[in-house]
Amino acid sequence: MTLEKANELIAMHVNFGSGYNRNATRMILGEVMRDFGQATVDQLIRDYGLEEKWQIYEGSHFESAFKN
Repeated sequence: MTLEKANELIAMHVNFGSGYNRNATRMILGEVMRDFGQATVDQLIRDYGLEEKWQIYEGSHFESAFKN
């Protein structure tokens, strides 16, 4: 997944705002973690205010269901 695509998908899910979108966002963060690391995930959490919106905190570890 590219960072551009991750940003696009997270923005879409944040705008919808339901619990299902929270779970989808966590899955996207897992893909970003696998491909780009913790610093990038933390930046996305800050950029989209995920702590305030869904209690997704910086420093949280996310795993992708899909391995490299």
